[in-house]
Amino acid sequence: MSQTAKKAAIQGSANEFRKFGMKDKLGYMFGDWGNDFFFILVAAFLMVFYTDVFHINPAAVGGLFLLARLWDAVADVSWGRFIDTRKAGKNGKFRPWIFRMSFPLIISGILMFVHIPGMSDGFYLAYAYVTYIIWGTLYSTVNIPYGSMASVITGDPVERTTLSSWRTLGGNLAGLIINVAGPMILFVNNKPDANRFILAALLFGGLALACYMACYKLSVERIVMDETTKPKVNLGQTMKGLGKNKPLIWFLIASLLFLVCFMLIGAVNVYLFKDYFGNAKALSMVGLLQAAAVFVGMPMVKPLVAKFGKKEVASGGLLLATLVYTLLYFLPNLTGTQFISVLTIGMFGYGLFNLVIWAFVTDVIDYHEYLTGLREDGTVYSIYSMARKVGQAVAGGVGGAAIAAVGYNPTLKAQTADTLQGIHTLGTLVPAITLGVVFLIIVFCYPLNKKRTAQLAIDLAEKRKG
Repeated sequence: MSQTAKKAAIQGSANEFRKFGMKDKLGYMFGDWGNDFFFILVAAFLMVFYTDVFHINPAAVGGLFLLARLWDAVADVSWGRFIDTRKAGKNGKFRPWIFRMSFPLIISGILMFVHIPGMSDGFYLAYAYVTYIIWGTLYSTVNIPYGSMASVITGDPVERTTLSSWRTLGGNLAGLIINVAGPMILFVNNKPDANRFILAALLFGGLALACYMACYKLSVERIVMDETTKPKVNLGQTMKGLGKNKPLIWFLIASLLFLVCFMLIGAVNVYLFKDYFGNAKALSMVGLLQAAAVFVGMPMVKPLVAKFGKKEVASGGLLLATLVYTLLYFLPNLTGTQFISVLTIGMFGYGLFNLVIWAFVTDVIDYHEYLTGLREDGTVYSIYSMARKVGQAVAGGVGGAAIAAVGYNPTLKAQTADTLQGIHTLGTLVPAITLGVVFLIIVFCYPLNKKRTAQLAIDLAEKRKG
């Protein structure tokens, strides 16, 4: 068969798929909804579970988070390279792995929150290490194919922005459920309860599995590379292309810092409201308003991006969030309700960034193909995911160490005034500085503005035709 005939056959196969539409948006939304049932549960409440139920020292928890996430970064890249060596089957290249690996992932997530009473401190620390590292490794086997899949669902830049928004919506729906219902389920008399944690893990695990199945059923992989003409995978060529990919490099740095900030906020907020404001269940209102801020921002994103561009919308949201957290630092005497009211504006700001962040990923994947001629969705996405895991590692290590450094002691009925002030600083000034740095990187260093992104899509289409 001639090359022209082969290309025609592939195009004809692609044309057999239904057009991109609402099913794809819903399917992609369900994927991150499933991911974030456990990811947000872990990010927001696992540290307090370890410190107050397992009675592990906060600094030791930080060490666990640091080591585990660094291991996960390696697992992400390894799994991404593995995925790129697989050929697409009748159900696509990425979707089958979501189906296969979601079952062991959910089981490992539930095991993390099992508490066996009366065991030694060493046992609890060892159990935490084993279950947390296994969960993180299995998370890579689902999240890498899921994230990579966006670039083969559609090639249109605006449709990809829509996918990014729906992905963020899925994550925020999980966040809405966990952050609103979680504190009411997990805490009894302002203290975390072991039995409530395993109940929540079972509940959220079942919901996560249902979401993964919906993602598998509703999504379609439309862009299928011609495996007969695909260049042989060359790690050296791949690494050379990644090194030249300036949009990817700056996006990785910005994403790493943003995730450090986001994870730190989630971990510190538990102590901020539990100890500083004396009301852990107020976290439910924070979760509700955080989700509401995203719901308000979601219909605004597509027209804003179409008019101004992804880079421009993201940087505007980051600037707003930076100003809000700075203001909160200089207002230490606010009540919990007043604090939440001001915080909602900041959550709307960084929510805009979250709504477009996944569309940035598809752009840097395209740029890699433009530079190298290689379509390596899994590898490039895994590099991004690796940066996120490094960010989680740093956030976990720094978060645990910072909580310990300000003097937090779970055995005290009330923390000291210095400790409370330290927690307030961790929850306000540190996010303000970090988000400000991310804003500067996106504005002055990330090169793919609206005009250059549109031109990239045109250039890449021409290159593929050639």
